[in-house]
Amino acid sequence: MKALYFATNNPHKVQEIQSILGDEFEIKTLNDLACEEDIPETGTTFEENAKQKTDFIVERYDVSCFADDSGLEVEALNLEPGVYSARYSGSRNMDENIDFLLERLAGVEDRTARFKTVISLYLDGKQYFFEGSISGRIIDQRRGEKGFGYDPIFIPEGYAETFAEMSINKKNTISHRAIAVKKLADFLLKTDESI
Repeated sequence: MKALYFATNNPHKVQEIQSILGDEFEIKTLNDLACEEDIPETGTTFEENAKQKTDFIVERYDVSCFADDSGLEVEALNLEPGVYSARYSGSRNMDENIDFLLERLAGVEDRTARFKTVISLYLDGKQYFFEGSISGRIIDQRRGEKGFGYDPIFIPEGYAETFAEMSINKKNTISHRAIAVKKLADFLLKTDESI
């Protein structure tokens, strides 16, 4: 089993990614590196933020690792919240972020949106990027208890359920993060490198 350092301590992300990667890889987190520092996310794109996280870990701990940056882009809001998805309302409280987003969309007919993930991998001195996205729409009120973030108000294209109503297995076959992580896993398996 290959160990992968993931530049996060978000248990939801770790669980989701471990579920996608299966038994081929063991996810290790910032806790395993005893890293308690806040990693800066000052980029204006998902790619910049993901790279910033891997650079931070590589510079301080000299290990190969990967990081992701993900967010929700809403067409009618000029692709907001985007890189500010986790703090859209000025708070890191997701209920407040969802409320703020729904307020901004009050009376707006076009609810088209997409979730996007960019993964940055630093391996053997080289940087690689993997991207995944899924289109859908924003609904008026929360539905479902599963998932996290904006999952309760996002219905992916071609489905009737929100991400928060889907089982983790179902979500992990179609989500933006699943698409990006599968690209990462395929790359790692093909390169046959151990991190």
